[in-house]
Amino acid sequence: MTDLASPARLSAALAHLAGTIDARAADGDAGKSWTAKLLAKGPDACAAKVAEEGGEMADAVRGESDDRVASEAADVLYHVFVALRSRGVSLDDVAAALEARQGTSGIDEKAGRTGE
Repeated sequence: MTDLASPARLSAALAHLAGTIDARAADGDAGKSWTAKLLAKGPDACAAKVAEEGGEMADAVRGESDDRVASEAADVLYHVFVALRSRGVSLDDVAAALEARQGTSGIDEKAGRTGE
């Protein structure tokens, strides 16, 4: 088993991904860019892709190779970023939500949510 630690490499890859999504959203051709095509379909289509890819990742985690798990995780992250963009939710908004949870157990954090 390996540690999850390699934040600098992941940060660079995610920053590049975010920049690519922003560029495709701004001037992408929906006939040539999957990102532009998905964004043109709106948040509902983006949400469906997140759900689909999440299911594929879960299946991979249950019994496929580590390479397949990593590939499916990349698909999930990509589609989450596109879904965020479709709703106008920034990565800074996500970072703030993560920062607010730091130092809190997942059980305590979930118990403190309202509206669930």
